[in-house]
Amino acid sequence: MQQQQHNRYEKARILGARALQISYGAPVLVDTDQSEPILIAAEEYDAEALPFTVKRGYDRK
Repeated sequence: MQQQQHNRYEKARILGARALQISYGAPVLVDTDQSEPILIAAEEYDAEALPFTVKRGYDRK
């Protein structure tokens, strides 16, 4: 499965949300030596291990 291409704002939102989850005790999805939640989230993102989906193209009414 190919990773969805995210723009920098989407990537920042995804990493921030995941880092918050990790800081509250969510299990880490990759093997890492990092201790900072944002760095762990970045490694998970690079490993395509995050279960986030970005929906685009909807109508705002």
